[in-house]
This record gives sequence, C-alpha cells and structure tokens, in this order.
Amino acid sequence: MLLFWIIAFAMALLVAALLTLAIVRGRSNASQGDLTAGYDLQVYREQLLEVERDLARGVISKPDAERVRVEVSRRILAADARVQEATPTPQTGGALGAVVVGLTVLVVAGTGVMYSMLGVPGYGDLGLKQRIETARITHETRPSQEQAEADVPPALPPELDQQYKALIDQLREKVAGQPDDLEGQILLAHHEAQSGNLKAARAAQTKVIALSGDLAGAEEYAQLSELMIVAANGYVSPQAEQALRTALEKDPTHGPARYYWGLMLVQTGRPDLAFQIWDRTIRQSPEGSPWLDPILAGIKEMAWLAGVVDYEVPVPRAAAPALGSALAGPSSEEINAAAGMSAEARQEMIQSMVARLSDRLATEGGSPDEWARLIGALGVLDQKDRAQEIYNEAKVNFAEDETALAMLGEAAGQAGLER
Repeated sequence: MLLFWIIAFAMALLVAALLTLAIVRGRSNASQGDLTAGYDLQVYREQLLEVERDLARGVISKPDAERVRVEVSRRILAADARVQEATPTPQTGGALGAVVVGLTVLVVAGTGVMYSMLGVPGYGDLGLKQRIETARITHETRPSQEQAEADVPPALPPELDQQYKALIDQLREKVAGQPDDLEGQILLAHHEAQSGNLKAARAAQTKVIALSGDLAGAEEYAQLSELMIVAANGYVSPQAEQALRTALEKDPTHGPARYYWGLMLVQTGRPDLAFQIWDRTIRQSPEGSPWLDPILAGIKEMAWLAGVVDYEVPVPRAAAPALGSALAGPSSEEINAAAGMSAEARQEMIQSMVARLSDRLATEGGSPDEWARLIGALGVLDQKDRAQEIYNEAKVNFAEDETALAMLGEAAGQAGLER
C-alpha cells in the first residue's frame, strides 16, 4: 500500500513539475521578447545618428533626412512601448514562486482528495481467485425476484383497444372457471403479457408448466424466465435463473435461454463465461435467428470485459433452406386434431412426423439442427438404437464441421447415446 502512495504522489509531483516548466518557458519567451525589443531600440537610435551624419556630409537632402527621422522616430516609440510592457515589476519573481508552490500543493493535495472520494484506499489488487470468489458471493447474495420487482418504477400500462380488453376479461373469467384447462392457461399467459400484466402472465405460465408436467419443454421454461426478467427491468433473479437452468437442461441449444444465461453471468461478475456462451451461440445459431440481435449488439463489449483482444465477431451459420411439408411440423389442423386424440393416437402421430423427418434427411439431407432434432425425437420415443444409427451417420456427414459435431453431441447426450 505504501508503494502505491509513493507512486501516486511521485506522478502528482511530475505533473506539477511539467506545469511549472510550462510557466517558466512562458516567462523565458517573454524575456527573449524584452531583449529583442531593446536591441531594436538601440538600432533605431543609431540610425538617427547616421542620418544626422549623412546630412552633414551632404549625402542626403534635408527633405529626405526629415522623412527618415519621422519614420525612425515612429519605430523607436513602438520599440520603447514594447520594452515598457514586457519589463517585470519587482514583485514578479516572488509571484512566480508563489504560483509554483501553490500549483504543486494543489496538484498533490487534489490528487489525494479525489482518490479518497473516488478510489478505495487500502483495497489491493484482486487476483483471479479473488475475483471468482467475489463473483460467487455476488451470485449467491443478489436480490430475489420479489425484491427486484419492488425496486422497478411502475410503468404505464399500454393502451389497449376496448374490444381487446373485453376479450381478455372474458378469457380471464373462462380460465378462472376452468383452471386446469391447459390451452386456456397458454392463451392467458400470452395475452396477459401482451397487455403488460406481467405478474398475471407469470402466474399463468407457471400453471402451464404445472399442467404440462414432464411434457413441459425448454420453450415453456424459457418463456417463464423471460416474463420474470422483463418484470425486473432486465435483471436475472435467482428464480429466473432456475427457470433458465431447467430450459437449458431440456435443450442446451435454446437460443433465448442461452442469451439470458449469459446476461445473468455478466450481472454477477463473470463476463468471461458469458462471452464463451454468447460466442458459441452465434456460431451455432442459424442466420437470422431472433435471439442473435441482442447478442451481436453486445458481444464486442463482452469480449473486451473478458480480456479477449482483437476479437472478430463470427458469422452465424447459414440458415437452413426452406423445408418441404415433410419437415414443416404439424399443421394447424393436425394440432387441433391432436387436442382430442388419445395418448396412443397422439404417439402414433408423433412417430409419423419423426418418420417423415427421417426419410427427408435420408433422401435430401438437411442442416445439423435438423439432424439433432431427429436424434432428440428418437430419444424421447425411446428408440435409442435408431437414434444411435442416426447419430453415427450424422457424425460422418458433418465430420469437418466442429460446430455441427458439438450440436449433434449435445443432442446425443440428451438422448442418452454413446458418444
């Protein structure tokens, strides 16, 4: 600590010395001006004597001599005025000393005062282990969702069309009468969020997850976390983190969840880990993915915080080509039909869709994301032998693409396959 103060005051004295040197040089330039003006004055006086001698010898006429006298006299007056202006008063030397001393005291004392106000006296440099420990404590002691929402200033509710408000009221009444209606809770969560009623939206989304049970996927948990984060003005609380964790356990490639997870890491002092997650997300996400915009906007600053020099933002992988109906997923008619199906019929429909996807990839190929989705779907259907075959085939197809292999490996891991 003593060494720090020695260095700090030495730098302050150096600054004071530089400022004093500038003042002294200014005075030196003024003194040089004094000498120049005095020299000019002497030359002009000698010129007057020379004119008188030339006139006595008859070298010049009286009219010419008079004109020269007038001009030289004018120059003598101007030079004398410069000398008078630049001549220091007897107190100037003492005043300069006072200025130098005052400037030195001001710089040194001002440095100490500013550091005492803005710095942290006695706080040493933090090593990597200390920084990680500090981040851990910050992570564990950060405010809860309830505390964070209490600190957010109340926002003006959005202006809604009266007809839309009436429809929302009707939906609330219907869901209140049928609280176990999954479709009603899904609609309620969406429209409560649209109307700015985030607490009600979160309650409905929590109900959606409860009613879905084990079928609740990454998207449902990611939506729940997003509702909490928006309500807390961008802050990722421990409760939002838990929802994100579950979403990423169900789908490690879920883009929005990865973005918010990185945001949580930087808020708790780990921009190095946030940078790694965001960088991988850019490389693994299809071009045009909606979650890429906020990541691309902040990735350079995150790289700087992580200590990555000369970071070049990677290019997202090319978006998958437009898919035919075999890969388009269920149509609205199929979704409506599935709502009234028995569990066995619904399972048959899912198997049919997976079979279409498998045939499409086998005949026309597809993106790594599509292969990963097929592996994951076969895992869910407990067709692990078939999933292992697809995974082995995909590894051959994308042997030169490390990003694709990582994505396929994550899907295989979730499906419980050998990697």
